[in-house]
Amino acid sequence: MITVFTCRDQFDDMMSCIYEAWASRLGHSNVRLLTEPFGTPELFCTYRHVDLQPERARSVVRTIRQKISVHAGRMVYRAAMSCADDKLDAIYRFLILGFYQGASVMDCLQHPAVHRLFELDRQTANEAHYFREFIRFSSLENRVLVSHIEPKSNVLTLVAPSFADRLPSENWMIIDDIRRLAIVHPADRDYYLTPLTPEELRRLSREPDDQFVGLWKEFFVSTAILQKKNYRCQRTMLPLWYRKNMTEFRETGIDLSL
Repeated sequence: MITVFTCRDQFDDMMSCIYEAWASRLGHSNVRLLTEPFGTPELFCTYRHVDLQPERARSVVRTIRQKISVHAGRMVYRAAMSCADDKLDAIYRFLILGFYQGASVMDCLQHPAVHRLFELDRQTANEAHYFREFIRFSSLENRVLVSHIEPKSNVLTLVAPSFADRLPSENWMIIDDIRRLAIVHPADRDYYLTPLTPEELRRLSREPDDQFVGLWKEFFVSTAILQKKNYRCQRTMLPLWYRKNMTEFRETGIDLSL
C-alpha cells in the first residue's frame, strides 16, 4: 500500500510535506508526494493532506543547505516552482540521495533523481529568463506600472529581483493571471508577493489608457523590414504563447498564427 502525501502548491507547504513524509517512517519506497489538485485518486493508495507548518518547512530548508549546499537549496526552490506534476516527488527523491551523500550528489548526473531535479531547475530557470525579456508594463492612471503574464511555471519570485533592480523608484506590479498572484513593488521599498481576489484581478485587467502603448506599437510595425521577415525564426526566439500579453502583439494587425 502506497501512502500519498499531498499539499498545496506553495513552497513552504511542499517543504512541510517533505518533512511529514520523511518523519512518517513508512519507508521511502512506500510513500509518494503530490501537490494539489492531483486528479483522480489511484486504487491501493491512501492519501494524507499536509497543512503548512512553518517551523518544519524552515527545518527542511536549513537541512538542505547544511547537508548538501546553498546551491542545492536554490535548485530545489526553482524545481518547486515548476509546473511539472511530479516535481514534489522528484525533490523528495533527490533529497533522499542528497542527505546521504552530501554535496557530492550534485555531480551524480547519471542518477535519475539528480538528473530529474536538474531538468526541472533548468526548465523553470529558462522560462524565468524569457519573461525577464518579454514582460511589458503599461501605466495606469495613478502612475502604477502593471504587467500581466501567464507563465507555465510559477516564476514571479524569480523575475522580481531583476525588475526591482531596474525600476527601484517606480511603483509596479507583475500579475500572474493563472495563479491570481502578484508581485507588488512600492517605490523605493521592498517588493512582496500577494494573492489577488477575482474582483481585484478583473479591475487590474482593464486596458490601461497609456499614451506610450500606441507609440510602441507603431514603432514595432514601422521598423520591421518586410523583406527580412522570418516567421519560423521568430517563433523559435519568441514562442507564440509568450505573446498574448506583449504590447507589440496586441491589436497591431500581426497574424500570430504565421
